[in-house]
Amino acid sequence: MRFIGCILFSFLIYLSAENCQPTRILNTSEIQIALEKLNVLGSVLYIAAHPDDENTAALAYFSKGKKLRTAYLSLTRGDGGQNLIGSERGSAMGNLRTHELLEARKIDGAEQFFTRAVDFGYSKTPEESLELWGKDKILEDIVWVIRKFQPDVIITRFPPSGYNTHGHHIASAMLALEAFRIASDSTAFPEQLEYVGTWQPKRIFWNNWIPRYDSTYSGKNLLKIDLGKYNSILGKSYTEIAAESRSMHKSQGFGARSSRGESIDYFELLDGDSAASDLFDGIDTRWSRIEGTAKIELLIDNIIKNFHPENPSQIIPLLINAYKEISKIKDYFWREIKQKEIVSIIQSCSGLWLESISGDYSVTPGDSIIISARMINRSDINMKLTSIYFPLNGVNINFDEILENNKPFETVVNLKIPVNAEISSPYWLKNRIDHNRFSVEDPRIETLPVTDYKLTAQFSIEIANETLNLLSPLMFRWIDRVEGEQYRNLEIRPPVTINFDSDVLIFPNESMKEISITVKSNKEYIHGKISFNHPVNWHLEPELFEFNMPEKYSELIEKVKIYPAGDESEGFLSADLNLNEYESLCEAHSIVEINYNHIPRLSMFPHAEIKLLKLATVNYPLNIGYIMGSGDDIPGCLRQIGYNVTLLSDEDLEKSDLSVFNTIITGIRAFNTRKRLNHDSNRLLDYVKNGGCLVVQYNVSSGLVTENIGPYPFHISHDRITEEDAPLDFINKNQHLLNYPNIISEKDFNGWIQERGLYFADSWDKNYETVISGHDSNEKNKDGGLLYTKFGKGHFIYTGYSFFRQLPGGVPGAYRLFINLISAGINIEKENDKN
Repeated sequence: MRFIGCILFSFLIYLSAENCQPTRILNTSEIQIALEKLNVLGSVLYIAAHPDDENTAALAYFSKGKKLRTAYLSLTRGDGGQNLIGSERGSAMGNLRTHELLEARKIDGAEQFFTRAVDFGYSKTPEESLELWGKDKILEDIVWVIRKFQPDVIITRFPPSGYNTHGHHIASAMLALEAFRIASDSTAFPEQLEYVGTWQPKRIFWNNWIPRYDSTYSGKNLLKIDLGKYNSILGKSYTEIAAESRSMHKSQGFGARSSRGESIDYFELLDGDSAASDLFDGIDTRWSRIEGTAKIELLIDNIIKNFHPENPSQIIPLLINAYKEISKIKDYFWREIKQKEIVSIIQSCSGLWLESISGDYSVTPGDSIIISARMINRSDINMKLTSIYFPLNGVNINFDEILENNKPFETVVNLKIPVNAEISSPYWLKNRIDHNRFSVEDPRIETLPVTDYKLTAQFSIEIANETLNLLSPLMFRWIDRVEGEQYRNLEIRPPVTINFDSDVLIFPNESMKEISITVKSNKEYIHGKISFNHPVNWHLEPELFEFNMPEKYSELIEKVKIYPAGDESEGFLSADLNLNEYESLCEAHSIVEINYNHIPRLSMFPHAEIKLLKLATVNYPLNIGYIMGSGDDIPGCLRQIGYNVTLLSDEDLEKSDLSVFNTIITGIRAFNTRKRLNHDSNRLLDYVKNGGCLVVQYNVSSGLVTENIGPYPFHISHDRITEEDAPLDFINKNQHLLNYPNIISEKDFNGWIQERGLYFADSWDKNYETVISGHDSNEKNKDGGLLYTKFGKGHFIYTGYSFFRQLPGGVPGAYRLFINLISAGINIEKENDKN
């Protein structure tokens, strides 16, 4: 019973997780493929490191072409990646990319899993990745997925050795290979066996795309598949489907061109039984793999034969017979999967529309919300609604309602939310991250993409004396005047959220700063008190304030004065909440909302806190122009320490008087994303020549809009220093960038986060002066992370050091160094005065 319970639990979670609108009705082409899939009992698991590593053409081919149960296991959620469409980073970025993967899987037909590994940025070696993640913990997750998903074949995107790529990539293959070898061993992670059995896949391949012939991989035992094959039922090739799927990775800028025609991919056997011509050689993928199922296969063959697109509902009685026959088999694993598939097909064949629409898009624990549950049977098949069950509070409502053809049935339910209901925040973020791993208490959910299964309604319908259960997500619906009908998931929110107007508050001196705090009510008639926790020797006015908000979604803004400690120091300011109706003190939550058209609307509720940083810096008043690239928070950071910062539009670059700025800064990837710089780079260089200071932050070498970045040539490479604590040396300690207005020392590189820098220059004109040198473990020095040159009357700087992470992260030394860079012109004047 433990096994069955775990399968049902996972089924409920995954079914609801993939919905961002009422369950979609399959068209007849999709029904045809789904029917053929009923007679296929094989599965394939694709494993890689990040969102966007997966081969979407392979996933589409196996899922929609071979009709195999297909899944992608990404070790990470992409938290350390960068965002080309918005400002999300860290945990918000991971949430965004998780849902981009779910949208991609809707297109290519695969399922989605993750491990608990946190994407901590670029890693040069698999050894570093495994050490930081905790090898055994991530291996445990992969073994769990193998045992739960039971793949016949595993495919890795990367090889386990001998390939110069991201350390996460190689680590993913190393772990996959080891998991392949131990998943059948009952002594490996035996605690899992309370919920799942052991499992041995038949073989594991490396999808090496292009054959490699070197000392590590000989090129032997290669199988090839044409992933560009055309599916006449769908009217698309698998590579066309892949392009649509991959284009869901919008935050990575991975919009893909559709490929048509032959597209050969290669697969090299890493371990397991040999295969002569096909990845599934010798693997029985029919019902014959299960004893006593010959009748089932014949039933399904007959269903397929009798399927007519113009009247799909006529096969429903046959589907019910197959459902009943499958219920008799002892193999719980395939029984649950195939019954789920049949229920989905019946719903589509009957055009059965289900929706559970809430009266609002959010509700708080202990409150109630109106749910309008609606069904429409759009076929002549006799159906009866027998009950609607709400997992959230365990309420089951019985009915005896005949569902007539095309006549809606609707009932209104006042749904009571349990007082102890969890708020709708990503499950993997509910606990603090533990050593580059998400901390998840329930092992049954720790590899799932999301877990909102309780926010559903389960409709039980009776057809031919058989009861089928169908889930419908609880959703809010509204009409947009441009986009039309829109949906979003119902959220359980905390009664009150508290948002500070900054993630980090920087104090360049001992002067007081005032911070705005937005208090938002998520229910009516809410009142209470907010108090604060802050570092010793810091002071707040007031230390506590009361609020009273009678209306839901009302907001009030409170101003709090913060007085920093006298010396350089840092710490956190957090809020506590005391609601009068609950008479208890609790840690307050903020609200972070993510809203893009290609994914569902998302809300996160992190703990309400900000970092406080008192800096010991010297800085001179500057008027700064900022050319935003792919998005970063540096302008706000600079404003906090007293600079006047103007964001420059394309029109500003072309027409405005740039000489009014002491310094112009280009944001990360500006020369990749701002096409106008192809035309206006000469204006920037003229600005430098006439006495300005231009600071260019990192760009990627591929996709530059112009090579004309600096006054003299330099080449941007993939060189980087990924170890955030890697030692750095000063090439010339007397270099003015290290001395004015702040004297930079080794301690200024303490506490950096994620990395030192990326996309350093690897060659440069002799007119450039290098400033800092450093390297990761067991590597040679890299000097191209900071280039400086005097040009005309002005100054040009290229920096690959990751100030875009350090400044928003409140790293004191990074502020001092960045101030020196943007003050280069003033620095020279001070140096000349001194001499």
